[in-house]
Amino acid sequence: FAKLNALRDNELAAQARWEKERVFEADAPSDGSKGPKFMATFPYPYMNGRLHLGHAFTISKSEFAVGYQRLKGKVSLFPFGFHCSGMPIKASADKIKAEVEMFGQNFERFVEETEPEPVEAPKPVEGKTDPTKIEKKHGKAAAKNTGLKYQFLIMKQLGIPTEEIHKFADSSYWLGYFPPRAISDLKSFGLSTDWRRSFITTDHNPYYDSFVQWQFRLLRQPPSPKVKFGERYTIYSALDGQACMDHDRASGEGVGVQEYTGIKLEVLLNELAATPLDQRDTVKDKPVGEALTAPHILSALKGKKVYMVAATLRPETMYGQTNCYVGVDIEYGIFEAPGDEAWICTPRAAKNMAFQNLFAQKGAVIKIGTLKGWDLVGVPIKAPLSPYPKVYTLPMDGVLVTKGTGVVTSVPSDSPDDFITLQDLVKKPAFYNVQPKWVEPFLPPTPIIQTPNYGNLAAVTAVQELNIKSQRDKKELAEAKERVYKEGFYNGIMLVGPCKGKTVQEAKPMIKNMLIEGGHAFNYCEPEGLVVSRSGDECIVSLTDQWYMDYGEESWKKLAQEALARMETYFPETRNAFEKTLDWLGQWACSRSFGLGTRMPWDPQYLIESLSDSTIYMAYYTVAHMLHSTLDGSKMGSLNISASDMKDDVWDYILLGKDMPKETNIPKSSLEAMRREFEFFYPMDLRSSGKDLINNHLTFSLYNHTAIFPKDLWPQSMRCNGHLLLNGEKMSKSTGNFMSLYDSIERYGADATRFALADAGDGLDDANFLCKTADDAVLKLHTEKELFEEMLADANAGKLRTGEYSWSDRVFLSEMARIVSQADRAYTATFYREALKVSFYDLQNVKSEYRKITVAPPYATEEYEGMHRDLVLLYIELQAVLMSPLTPHWSEYIWSTLLKKPESITKAKWPKLDVVPDESILAAAQYIRDLIHKTRSAEETAIRKKAKGKKTAVAEDTTTPKTIRFYYAKEFPSWQVSALAALKTTWDSEKGAFTGKEREAMAAAGLASDKRVMPFVAMIKKNIDTNGPSAFDRTVSFDEKEALYANETFIGRELASFKLDKGELKVTKVEFVAKVGLTVGGEFTEEDIAKAEPAVPGAPTYRML
Repeated sequence: FAKLNALRDNELAAQARWEKERVFEADAPSDGSKGPKFMATFPYPYMNGRLHLGHAFTISKSEFAVGYQRLKGKVSLFPFGFHCSGMPIKASADKIKAEVEMFGQNFERFVEETEPEPVEAPKPVEGKTDPTKIEKKHGKAAAKNTGLKYQFLIMKQLGIPTEEIHKFADSSYWLGYFPPRAISDLKSFGLSTDWRRSFITTDHNPYYDSFVQWQFRLLRQPPSPKVKFGERYTIYSALDGQACMDHDRASGEGVGVQEYTGIKLEVLLNELAATPLDQRDTVKDKPVGEALTAPHILSALKGKKVYMVAATLRPETMYGQTNCYVGVDIEYGIFEAPGDEAWICTPRAAKNMAFQNLFAQKGAVIKIGTLKGWDLVGVPIKAPLSPYPKVYTLPMDGVLVTKGTGVVTSVPSDSPDDFITLQDLVKKPAFYNVQPKWVEPFLPPTPIIQTPNYGNLAAVTAVQELNIKSQRDKKELAEAKERVYKEGFYNGIMLVGPCKGKTVQEAKPMIKNMLIEGGHAFNYCEPEGLVVSRSGDECIVSLTDQWYMDYGEESWKKLAQEALARMETYFPETRNAFEKTLDWLGQWACSRSFGLGTRMPWDPQYLIESLSDSTIYMAYYTVAHMLHSTLDGSKMGSLNISASDMKDDVWDYILLGKDMPKETNIPKSSLEAMRREFEFFYPMDLRSSGKDLINNHLTFSLYNHTAIFPKDLWPQSMRCNGHLLLNGEKMSKSTGNFMSLYDSIERYGADATRFALADAGDGLDDANFLCKTADDAVLKLHTEKELFEEMLADANAGKLRTGEYSWSDRVFLSEMARIVSQADRAYTATFYREALKVSFYDLQNVKSEYRKITVAPPYATEEYEGMHRDLVLLYIELQAVLMSPLTPHWSEYIWSTLLKKPESITKAKWPKLDVVPDESILAAAQYIRDLIHKTRSAEETAIRKKAKGKKTAVAEDTTTPKTIRFYYAKEFPSWQVSALAALKTTWDSEKGAFTGKEREAMAAAGLASDKRVMPFVAMIKKNIDTNGPSAFDRTVSFDEKEALYANETFIGRELASFKLDKGELKVTKVEFVAKVGLTVGGEFTEEDIAKAEPAVPGAPTYRML
């Protein structure tokens, strides 16, 4: 732990200095000038626990950006707030209160329970997809799930002492407990935040409360109010008695409302009841409909019409109904419905219906009777729009009780599932307990929709194409369903009914309205998936009077789309996700009755929903420190302004530039100071966020900015990232694969944690924090620190060379200049993994190459030129500066302690070298390295082959020194020049491809008979495929002879010996011979001529002699 402790000591020293010097506090110039600035933000974290590495990963994107922009000379601001609005804290506090009552103040009466083995939930196999809906995938559930039943156990897992947990029964205690600990963790992380500007949300902070109330009053103003009131479908918790939005959920974040058409299939009850039991068909030895016509059921029905209710996404297909399906083991209920009706569906569906004004009393479900699916098989029904006067209820595998109503209307012409199920029933009627007469008369299906690719029986065609044999072919059925539904929706034409000839897209709403107006259908909604509120209630969909944001309204949507078009998103996938969200996002409930937050200013019985009070708060950061000096606003800020004085006209002036308030207690100078601060820092330059917030918070922020601010104050960029894996697995508290930010800093230190976060990845794919990377970072940072100390000791002792730069010096300088440029590009693009690679690894690699050429190893006997003092100091300085956004503490130690710079690294500027990268000398350096590598590789391969080919051991001559003779060329062979010119004539520059007439071109140039030509052409074409048409230019950009002779000593050292099976082959001399003019005579033989022949500019050959 010595290395870690040494780094941690440096981190603590750096943090102490930064706090003392207040280096991260940023203020607008008092003279109102507009210098370069950069403001980055991160969605304030929810304060019901400690921050974890997932938080830190997204935070790091803003942190790294701020560090880089500060180096570029910008006044950089990274403020940080804490979200406390919504249900989670209040719900958890209530749970603690109840658990204290159950188990005692310190939970001393609690007895550990033995949990049964978890049973994997069945995967959905039924339910039609709506091609117009965007599927949402959720990645946070695993991280949130603790696997613990009681809230106090979760608190213990967070490290809270048992004797303190009871205090959390008061929701306000949370607001004072977790935010300070988050600040402590983030300071230990080295976060470059201006903590003066921090705050908590809710009406506990009267300043922020006034800001949110101003925002909502503004949004409600005519002539185009964005906040409206009315009935709308929303995810709802019956237990909590209010809408359950994303931040109010224990699970199901991002799950929306799925709208169906409820189809009423009339049960021919009179016909069934009039048929004596002994004359009815049987199902499993019981008369059809026996349970449905039981005396107590008929008595309870009191003559009501009975309907089986099916939920469909495709009302336009009702013309093709041949039957309906039920799940034979599902429990159904008969429920009282409006008028003289009773509906058969699952209890879950009935609960949803009850809250959608479909029953007599909202929320009240009156059950008449209970049936099993088997009780409904064979029951005759009348299906609206069906060409048949009577169809039957049939069994189906995989009908879900968790989706729809449990009743599935069957359209085999356009549903692969329906068609293949009928095929199964026809083949095995006895096995499925059905009568052939319930199935056979309804086949083949009736065509109702014509499609260009699947004909007029799309389901039949798709089943045949995919060779689907039965209901068990789930994978193929899912693919068939997707194909058929998309084909029908986008390309289908109606063949029947009053909408005949119309497209499906036109006909769908018309047919739906016709069914509803005729009393044959109704609107029915339910959650797209399972949603559980923080109170543990499984949520439903309710048609509720509420305040809502009118997202999706056409004129407002166009403004949001314009804001997106103007905004940098860094990755095309991010832009695509925003565009899709803007396409589907509609009205959003913005009020609730339970939880913490700000009251709706004109209707205080409601609280503003937690995603709605956090859309433009980035603007609040600009003045927060002037308003209050504590997180909760309990103490005034630097301007001594009372929260009661923050009226709407004050906010109008500060944030919108309207007239200065006439009646206010706030001095003019204070108002001007706040306006100046806002004008300087806004708009927000960067918002870093997880990709999951695109579907709500980030898009809401775009909408709200366009509604309130002028275009020049809209967000400049939003950068999104994927979720963070830990060692390749999802972070999960329940599995133990979880790490808090605090734990990571304790284990690896701040800089190694930041190092591993930078290395974890960029883009929208899930990133991966590797503990090994963090462990290795400790070693690497400490080792490099020690090397710097050693190099500086040599510099101070006069052991380093001075004077003019040698060839190796010029290479090193150019390589450092190139790396500075590459790092600049990586940081600008927010590619932090690349920035780490370039700034740390690549810079160290070029240093290692430089040391290899200039510094003698311990065993060396000859003299080396040594490193140049100026370049050593430049290298150390560059390493410190380029890494400072990523590992600021390490850089601070190098900068301040080792280099003895008077100011903190936080005051440093991006390097501006006096030289630009010399591409010629860089190419020459790479040429030398490649020459050495290829020569050694080729010679060692030859030695191995020679040894392998010997049948008897023959001693190698290891006593006679060897000479390596290199042959270099100044010109390309004439045949290559001619072949390249001919090849160019076959390149189509418009298409960026060859025409395929290379052989004809070679023949026209008189080269067809030369066997060397076509392999050469193939090599050039491969280079062009890899590098583009620039590969036609084979010009060597440097003086090859000069490069060779400048590195003669280095080449000789690197190729001085080759290991043999026994002994070592010594090379004591290196020669360079020009190919041009080489003739036999003197020391040159026929073998020299042969070895030199393949040499071309930039690719020398060699001979060992």
